Amino acid sequence: MVNQNMRIARTNPGEGVAEIYNQAGAGYAAYADGDPHALFDFDGPHAYADRCLWDVLDAKLVALRAAGRSEIRILDAGCGPGTWLRRLVTRAHSLGFARITARGFDIAETQVQRARLLAHDLAGLTDVKLTFEVADLRDRLPEADKSVDLTVCLYSVLSHLEVMRLPWIAQELARVTRGFFVATVRPIGSPPSVFVDTVENAQQFRQDNVHDRCRVELFDGRSFTMNIHLFSASELRGYFSRDFEIETLRGLDLFHSRFALDPRWNPPVPALADDQFDSELSRIEEAYAASPRFIEHAAHLMLVAHRVAAEPLRRAP
Repeated sequence: MVNQNMRIARTNPGEGVAEIYNQAGAGYAAYADGDPHALFDFDGPHAYADRCLWDVLDAKLVALRAAGRSEIRILDAGCGPGTWLRRLVTRAHSLGFARITARGFDIAETQVQRARLLAHDLAGLTDVKLTFEVADLRDRLPEADKSVDLTVCLYSVLSHLEVMRLPWIAQELARVTRGFFVATVRPIGSPPSVFVDTVENAQQFRQDNVHDRCRVELFDGRSFTMNIHLFSASELRGYFSRDFEIETLRGLDLFHSRFALDPRWNPPVPALADDQFDSELSRIEEAYAASPRFIEHAAHLMLVAHRVAAEPLRRAP
C-alpha cells in the first residue's frame, strides 16, 4: 500500500515536504543544528560545515556593523526550527546594532512553532523584532525591494524545490536583498542523507536523480518520498549569478564527515584524540574546497554573494 505522505509528495511536492518535516517534530532541531539551547557549540551531525558557515555569516554581520550600519534586517528563507536566525540575531545584538528586524519562515508549521518557542529567550531584547511565520518560498516575498541586509537560505531548502521554479525563486531572493546572500545546498556527489534524521535510523532509502525524489523508510515505521534535487556547482552559480555578485562558491565538508574520529568506534587512545588529525583534515578541506574535481563531493555547497550594483560598504570613520 502506498504511504499517504508518498502520495502527497508526488502530487504536490511542497505539501509533501511540509508534512514530512511536521512529523519530524522537536527532535529534528538537534539533528539539523545540534543542541538548540547551546547556539554556538556547533555539536550536531554537520558540525564542521556549521562552523565554516558560521564563520562566513559572522563576518558579514561584522562587515555591516563596521560600515556604520546601526540597523539591520535579516531574512531566513526556510528557517526550520529557527536555530540559524537566532544565532544571527544574538550575534547582531552583541555587535551593537540599535535595531534588528529578523523574519524566518518555513513551510512546516511544526518547525515554525518550535522556532517561536525557542525564541522566547530573545523576547526581552527591546532592540529586536524577531518573527517566525508559516510561508512558502514559492510565493512572492512580502519584503520590499532591496530591503534585506542579509538573506540566508540554508541546507536542503533549495533542494526541496522544483527545478522549474528555481529561476524565479532566485530572482525573488535577489529582489528583496540589498546586502549579502548566503545559501547552501546538497551537491550531486554528496554522501547519502535521509534529510530528516541520521542515515543510521533509515531501514532503507533510495535517491532518484532522474525524477528528483528520495524515498525513505525509517526503522520507527515512518516512510515517505520527498522532492530532492542535487545541484552541480555550475548550476547553483547559474541561478544566482545574474542578480548577485558571487564572492565564494565552495564545498563544505569534503573530508570531515568521512574521516573524523568517532568515539563509538575509535579507541580512546591519546595519540588519536589530539588535535593534530582534525587540524590536518581542516587544512585539506581548505585546499580542495573550491577545486572542480572535489567541490561536488562535499556534503554541501555554499554560495556567498552580494547584490549586484549594491552600494559598497565603507568603514565608518
